[in-house]
Amino acid sequence: MKAYLRATDIIDWERPDVRSAARALAHNASDSIEIARRCFEFVRDEVPHSWDHRINPVTLRASEALAHRTGFCYSKSHLLAALLRANGIPAGICYQRLEINGCPRPFALHALNAVHLDGFGWYRVDARGNRSDVDARFDPPNEWMAFFPTREGEMDLPEIWADPLPVVVETLARYRDIEEARVNLPDCELWVTRARGAHCATGGINQ
Repeated sequence: MKAYLRATDIIDWERPDVRSAARALAHNASDSIEIARRCFEFVRDEVPHSWDHRINPVTLRASEALAHRTGFCYSKSHLLAALLRANGIPAGICYQRLEINGCPRPFALHALNAVHLDGFGWYRVDARGNRSDVDARFDPPNEWMAFFPTREGEMDLPEIWADPLPVVVETLARYRDIEEARVNLPDCELWVTRARGAHCATGGINQ
């Protein structure tokens, strides 16, 4: 689990502002599951989705999403992972490949999280932010995702990543305006196995 607890340049939970937010969310919590719930609901509800609310700038690092209180699903997943890891709770990044309406590319990656909970194991949560057509919740062991792949070419990717995919980092670092980022959302090529289905072409750690 060490890889899912470490601080990185992107999941920068050792920064004082991130550590302070993590401590505040954990204050007087009864157990780690309650801490995880609070962290999830904070990122879901208190850090607005950049495109839903048309908020600049494009954020990348967990600390940036926290400071600017905005992010695409990608940086929101980095922030949630950081808050969880700061509280000693293993957390990783997961992806779905979805058709995105209004974008020039047919598909784009959508980021969410997997958190390792006592008594449940790995549990996926999606803190991208709710809206009229999205009702994501924290209710282990039930998964209440923001989106469920249903169309041809869409899929849940099985890997749990300790670090965000390079293509995600490159996209968020390149574009500072949400309009530019929106039309250049990251995607990844897939490789397919009969036994395990589709995976990111760069591999990864499977559940």
